[in-house]
Amino acid sequence: MPMHVGAAMLDDLRRFNRKLARAPRFRYRNRFVPMIGQALLRLSQLGADRRLRRTGLRVERHTVREKELQVRLRVLLPAGAPRGVVLDIHGGGWVIGNAAMNDAFNGPMARECGVAVVSVDYSLAPRASIGAMMDECLLAARWLLGGGVPGTKELPVIVVGESAGGQLAAATLLRLKGWPALFRRIVGTVLYYGVYDMAGSDSVRQAGRDTLVLDGPAMLPALRLLTPDMDDAGRRRAPLSPLFGDLSGMPPALMYTGGCDPLRDDTLRMAQRWAGAADVELNFLPDAPHGIIHFPVAMGRAACAHTRAWISARLR
Repeated sequence: MPMHVGAAMLDDLRRFNRKLARAPRFRYRNRFVPMIGQALLRLSQLGADRRLRRTGLRVERHTVREKELQVRLRVLLPAGAPRGVVLDIHGGGWVIGNAAMNDAFNGPMARECGVAVVSVDYSLAPRASIGAMMDECLLAARWLLGGGVPGTKELPVIVVGESAGGQLAAATLLRLKGWPALFRRIVGTVLYYGVYDMAGSDSVRQAGRDTLVLDGPAMLPALRLLTPDMDDAGRRRAPLSPLFGDLSGMPPALMYTGGCDPLRDDTLRMAQRWAGAADVELNFLPDAPHGIIHFPVAMGRAACAHTRAWISARLR
């Protein structure tokens, strides 16, 4: 059942949105802004492992290699034996972010749901192509599903992705169908306001200057900048654009999008297509901007709590 959005929650969000309207919008037009953002992010994460350990979690790091490909992983382990595993793929527009940026969500998830959370520290643009990021996420998933975390080889797995990480998560699921024995272990996926049409969905193409968080007019040029050697037909090929892939056999999904998110059509169309293959719970959050789960608002907190309840139910 979709999460309940009450009047008080909406009022709280609308007050916050008025502040967001005065804030700068995120855009990707050169490498310098992402570099500054990444530096500030890492500065804010000093002492992150120590804070997690104080809440009873263990933190491990792994590096997985296959031929010339390698990817770093950050693993959060609950105090007791885990009863499931979450593969987490962070957002950040493919240009900022890291495996620790979702600690605020992954820590409570590990404790309350009793899961090991494996976060993928994939390479970022412009140093890496989106194709390389997809390869790294696939390698991480295969390592995890093959029993990479000791004591988890037979446990159910849930894949979580946010924003750009939603694109990478959905693309990873499509590609994992080539390893049926591994794919069968996946019992669900949580996709927060992902990018599923790399040529730009209707809401992306129509986004204006009044968008919140994301710079509306810069979104379509940014997608083209990230895929410079393709035309729109190429950008819409799966798995790069998961919306156009073969979704048969996909696991049940929990999806979120917001009324003020320029990427809302990506999720609305993906949920419609996914429903032809598996159960989908779509949460359309009124007036919610992109990145709602990162903001200090009741709706964001409620979405995270709803996700934890959904994951616990899938593991049962």
